[in-house]
Amino acid sequence: MTKRLPKYVQLKKELLQWVQTGKLRPDEQMPSEHEITQLFQMSRQTVRQALGELETEGVLYRIQGKGTFVAHPSSPEDKSIRAVGMLTTYISGYIFPHIVRGAESKLRERGYQLLLSSTDNDKEREQESLSLLIQQPLSGLIIEPTKSAQTNLNLNFYLTLSNLNIPYVMINERYSEIHCPVVKVDDELGGFLAAEHLIKLGHQRIAGFFKTDDLQGVNRLKGFIRAHQQYRIAVNPEWLVHYVTEELHTRVPAAANRLLEVDTAERPTALVCYNDELAMKLQETLKPLHLKMPEHISVVGFDDSPIASAMGLTTVSHPKAELGEKAAELLLDLIEKRSKAEDFVFQPELIIRSSTAAVDSPV
Repeated sequence: MTKRLPKYVQLKKELLQWVQTGKLRPDEQMPSEHEITQLFQMSRQTVRQALGELETEGVLYRIQGKGTFVAHPSSPEDKSIRAVGMLTTYISGYIFPHIVRGAESKLRERGYQLLLSSTDNDKEREQESLSLLIQQPLSGLIIEPTKSAQTNLNLNFYLTLSNLNIPYVMINERYSEIHCPVVKVDDELGGFLAAEHLIKLGHQRIAGFFKTDDLQGVNRLKGFIRAHQQYRIAVNPEWLVHYVTEELHTRVPAAANRLLEVDTAERPTALVCYNDELAMKLQETLKPLHLKMPEHISVVGFDDSPIASAMGLTTVSHPKAELGEKAAELLLDLIEKRSKAEDFVFQPELIIRSSTAAVDSPV
């Protein structure tokens, strides 16, 4: 437990997690004050304060002469509840505001309010956000998993959502352990289209930069490799740059400099980037090396963001607002039991702009 917090708050969070993860079920009796005191080595006053706040918040209830029990959560079928939680990795950025607006417009259309939270792509923050959202009387949740290619450290909270019969839909990707509808882009196809475009322009020395702590990046890399295999062009392992979120400002620029600070005959003629933000960052790397797009090197991004339009970047489309709308639509169908929601996958398209050009010797 976090030492900076008052002891009763630490204890309250721990006991709340017992309830949220199903360790204690509705109407099950809590351990006595004495037992909790002994278990956590805290004073009776601290225990009473923590239990008292949980009782005030409706998490627990007390029966005189019998003890303290776990309360039933608000039922998602309660018609008075018209709120949906949305948990994304980021709130700012060029994609997420569009996704949020798309979801909110569809929810408002059907009479639901949106409660928004973000994880900053941190699994501990995801746990905190899920813990807070579960306490709200929600009809359902739209969730973007945090670092979906890594182990799901918060599986217990997702199991709790299922145990509480709170429906949820995931966006952009889905944890491999979870069974729920997902609304996403065919990222593998997107990676394939990006590489294929460059190959058809005659590029055979193509470097790829892919963020691999989320499944979007893993699948885009998979498509990138598949395009090379289909066109029988060897992939140079040294030109595949894998990175995780925390390495964006360190490993990526260093790797780009390593690949590009060489003689013309030895460097890549094209780059495929995990997203448009990365493409913009790599463009900054090109300037001190006196390299220009597309005269010296062709670059493809992913997302078709305002950034891509402004810099003339060839990129792969991302539906953004449409994805948010579709996720809300599927969730509302689950909430209102209109139909059994199924996965929905958007097919991306290549948006060709001025950052790519043919080389002298086409394939």
